Amino acid sequence: MKKIVSFLFILCIYFTANAQHYNLLVGTYTNKGNSDGIYVYDYNSLNGDTKLKSTTKTINPSYLTVSEDRQFVYGVNEDGKNSTVSSFSFYPRKGKLKFKDKIASQGADPCYITTNHNQIIVANYSGGSLATFYTSQEGKFLKSKQVIQHTGKSIDPTRQLSSHVHQAQLTPDRKYVVVNDLGEDQIYIYKIAETHGRELSVHKIVKTTPGTGPRHLAFSPNGKFAYLTHEFNGSITVFAYRDGDLTKLQEIATATTGYQGKIDGADIHVSADGKFLYETNRGDLNTISLFTILTNGKIQFVETIPTLGKGPRSFAIDPSGKHLLVAHQYTNDIIIFNRNAETGKLTDSGKKIDIGVPVCLVFSK
Repeated sequence: MKKIVSFLFILCIYFTANAQHYNLLVGTYTNKGNSDGIYVYDYNSLNGDTKLKSTTKTINPSYLTVSEDRQFVYGVNEDGKNSTVSSFSFYPRKGKLKFKDKIASQGADPCYITTNHNQIIVANYSGGSLATFYTSQEGKFLKSKQVIQHTGKSIDPTRQLSSHVHQAQLTPDRKYVVVNDLGEDQIYIYKIAETHGRELSVHKIVKTTPGTGPRHLAFSPNGKFAYLTHEFNGSITVFAYRDGDLTKLQEIATATTGYQGKIDGADIHVSADGKFLYETNRGDLNTISLFTILTNGKIQFVETIPTLGKGPRSFAIDPSGKHLLVAHQYTNDIIIFNRNAETGKLTDSGKKIDIGVPVCLVFSK
């Protein structure tokens, strides 16, 4: 009996220890010469410790996504007119990737990628297009695809002369794809057809404030609200979401009134409990702002703190909610903050990862 109890105790410790470990995948730019591609770290959510598990060489994997079944990793290869999309077999236990296939991205400089089962959806920034691809059970790309070209522009005389598709993501009900076009100051909502091909068609177009540059949008965990950050001025627009429609509720600034420096809004995420919203600004600010989410979906400012680096292009809240990691494109590091689950506030943990040009963070088991 004692042996059985001891065995169960050891087994409990084993599973508890493993439950707090995750794979942290980091996408980078390799054209600066100090990065090789995709890095996978063992991440301990208990204390924020990290250990490199693997490195996979690939060109400018500036955005990554993991398939729902965790068998594959898909990444963009941002390389101008030569841009591609790559697929890799993923071995979570070892944290290793094995190249499977690649295909032209159907537009210059892809900057976002997501999956709808075996449908891969890509936002091409410079090309101003949205592309979908399909993969086999082995993770290879099939010939069938759909390419939607945006052709509009907006009022900024240098950065909005043409379309710049910056993000494409599924709605919580998985019936639509929301696409932010920074160049047009518009949000396209595409309906996903209930057919084998799951073709996309325009359901609605939402106009945003001219000259603000809609960049990234995050949904609340309950699927009722969406939060959009604008690149040019760092403002956040709050929407109510229902059945493929976005209704504007609020627009709030993240920089002080009259601020004259470059803001360069970047990333935005909601905590898993739906209580807090975070947004980063780059440019001359290099800050992360915290907001409380009210019951009606609107947000209330709490504080803004430095991200302790330059160019906080991407950040992620770890699956345990104990830490928030910020990837700095220009100081070549990932800063790990402690996160207070009750207040949402962040404090420096004193830990970081030194890595060349990190621009995408993805957690996976």
